[in-house]
Amino acid sequence: MGRQYTGTSGKIDNCQIGVFAAYATSRGRALVDRELYLPKAWTGDRECCRAAKIPEERECATKGELARAMVTRSLAAGLPARWVTAEQAYGQDGKFRRLLEELDVGYVVAVPKSQQVKSLAGFWRIDELIAQAPQDAWQRLSCGNGAKGQGREVTALGLVARRMDLAECGT
Repeated sequence: MGRQYTGTSGKIDNCQIGVFAAYATSRGRALVDRELYLPKAWTGDRECCRAAKIPEERECATKGELARAMVTRSLAAGLPARWVTAEQAYGQDGKFRRLLEELDVGYVVAVPKSQQVKSLAGFWRIDELIAQAPQDAWQRLSCGNGAKGQGREVTALGLVARRMDLAECGT
């Protein structure tokens, strides 16, 4: 295959990147979907893809496209997720956030501090908007049972990218 950037090591490495969906409730959690991220350099090498048993019809899709497909599939299958959590790779994807809004699913996503957001006063960097917020604008919410007492029960669908080591194609 080939080398690609992975946030796990913070550098270009020989690895595979997987996008995973997990479902969590107060009673437990489980992986419910997964997709292998394949960069264009990999999907463009059909011989290597055949050696790795990657289907011929498989094309390159961004991690955001994979995540959107997984959320859509999970909800269409009847998974009763009321909100989604996601790391920065997905949080900064406007199409991902819009999909969640269109599906009427709440979300909590990480975004880079330079993320632009629209407010009544115009567009702001998220770090500037947070710095301007008065102290009483913050509200602590419980997401479930914890070491300091009982909170309200919620369900969530979370997406993460993880690094899986990979030997060179054909070995």
